[in-house]
Amino acid sequence: MLAEMRIQGLGVIEDALLELHPGLTVVTGETGAGKTMVVTGLHLLSGGRSEASKVRAGAAKATVEGRFEGIDASGDRAPTIVTDAGADMDEDGSVIALRSVGADGRSRAHLGGRSVPVGVLGDLAEQLIAVHGQNDQLKLLRAAQQRAVLDRFAGDPVTTPLAEYRRIRREWLDVITELEERSSRSRELAQQADMLRHGLAEIESVAPEPGEDTELTEQVKRLSAVDELREAASAASAAVSGATDGEPDVPGALGLLAEARRRLSAADDTVLRDLEPRLAEAATLLSDVGAELTGYLDGLEADPARLEQILARQSDLKKLTRKYAADVDGVLAWADDARERLAGLDTSDEALGELAARRDELAGQLAAHAEAVSTARRAAAADLASRITTELAGLAMGQAEVELVVGAKTADEADPHALTVAGQRVHAGTDGVDEVELVLKAHSGAQPMPVHKAASGGELSRVMLAIEVVLAHADPVQTLVFDEVDAGVGGRAAVEIGKRLATLARTHQVLVVTHLPQVAAFADRHLVVDKGTAEGITRSGVTVLDPGHRVDELARMLAGLDDSEAGRAHAEELIATADTYKSDPAPRGAGTPGSTSRAGAKAAGAKGAAAKGAGAKGAGAKAAGSDTTARRKASPAASSGGKKTSGKSATEKKSGARDRT
Repeated sequence: MLAEMRIQGLGVIEDALLELHPGLTVVTGETGAGKTMVVTGLHLLSGGRSEASKVRAGAAKATVEGRFEGIDASGDRAPTIVTDAGADMDEDGSVIALRSVGADGRSRAHLGGRSVPVGVLGDLAEQLIAVHGQNDQLKLLRAAQQRAVLDRFAGDPVTTPLAEYRRIRREWLDVITELEERSSRSRELAQQADMLRHGLAEIESVAPEPGEDTELTEQVKRLSAVDELREAASAASAAVSGATDGEPDVPGALGLLAEARRRLSAADDTVLRDLEPRLAEAATLLSDVGAELTGYLDGLEADPARLEQILARQSDLKKLTRKYAADVDGVLAWADDARERLAGLDTSDEALGELAARRDELAGQLAAHAEAVSTARRAAAADLASRITTELAGLAMGQAEVELVVGAKTADEADPHALTVAGQRVHAGTDGVDEVELVLKAHSGAQPMPVHKAASGGELSRVMLAIEVVLAHADPVQTLVFDEVDAGVGGRAAVEIGKRLATLARTHQVLVVTHLPQVAAFADRHLVVDKGTAEGITRSGVTVLDPGHRVDELARMLAGLDDSEAGRAHAEELIATADTYKSDPAPRGAGTPGSTSRAGAKAAGAKGAAAKGAGAKGAGAKAAGSDTTARRKASPAASSGGKKTSGKSATEKKSGARDRT
């Protein structure tokens, strides 16, 4: 989980520390105070796109630093990403990630004290954080996004056959393209094939050997300079072995060595005698050289006919190198490539027939995989629709029904990617042959309609939240972030949203940016973004609210006035209701997302491991929240006490230093 996050120089936030609860953390504040910068900071920490415009005016850079706990309990992928990046985890299994954006737009990322590519933070965040914002509502209205949601929920039953479908589809399209090209460009391809055949015939008639041109060049040099070579070799042989006529006055090196050996072996001094074996070795080496020189001279003959033959061969090879490559090896490589190209330029009826047969074979395989994907999607669609409907019942939409309609996209006559599946001509797209549409029946008397037509603004927010709650349990990530997904909702529905998020927080760490007091009342930790102006400069900070100031903030959100007695009474009632709901081990009035979770047990284990160190503080905060009303009645000063200011940064926590925001 994300234990804490520090933001510096980002937008209106000069320096703020967010200490996040393992359960539900709520962020509130006046409009324009900088709540959005909290989500922006999370996007940056998750490897999102950086913008220089987000850097605070006058600041050299914006920095977001986060400390993730329980990395070891978050699955195999996250620890692997950390270790592969060369990053260091602390002894408690936590790791610190940092992202900075300069005023010039340049971005840098660090993980565990190591500089890493921004993509590494993105890969890690995919395993740990899921951010659901207002833009996701618009995205989920698109047909492609609705299909992606269904596939994400379905998991392996869809992704496995879909991966095989995509592999076969790529090969199918390649064969179709090749067949069309050969058929439509038969004359042009035939001309290219003739040129290639001519070149291959010319090369094969010469039949060059690898490296032959280099070898012939050496032979020409030797045959052209046979007299000079004989003179040099003869002189060298005489120097080594002596004159061929046995002239005693010209003994050669071997004769001199023999004399030296004789004299040393006859000496009385052992030092001199010990040198004789070394001379023997030298004599052996000279003998070998002399023999090779003799053999060279024996084979060195002037052969004008051979020289003429070699020159003619060189001429033939040069004709090839002028046309096809710089040397013989290049010519041979061109020939190999030409043979491969020629195989693809065959426009004969037999070749076209083979391609057509391969196309039809792949089409059959593709149709089978497409049908498997569609079957899995339809099964998952029924399950997902049922779960979303159940969630909506807990969001004051008890009569609403959701259906995910999975249908094939019909292909027209001109569709180049048409495929016949189960006797129907459909479009074979990258993601299969299916179209997915989210249909909503808002109440028992309503007609089922696409969700963007059937739902009001508030209903659309609740539908999207229900989808996100269900999908949260289809994802193994531990930290879920919701950015004002409750927009357009109020009254009883707002309370139900708070209940859903509180229930979700039993198995996940949840961070919510909200403007609804009914949602904020369910917080395990309440953070508020304050904006102030000093010396003409606007600054925002983040503080942790104590029980008294939490009532003040909820009263402000309810009535617009934090000193309204009616607002304070309503705020206290909201908090008491929320605490009662959260203290119930099996709360009613909202479903239990954890019961439908595919990763619930794993997520709960990760949350328990991550929250271990914060257990005392979390329990204390919860107790403080549950008996807020009683303590306030007992002590009026409790409601006028100061706010609890956010404390240590990720890097300062271990040293005991404490910052005030």
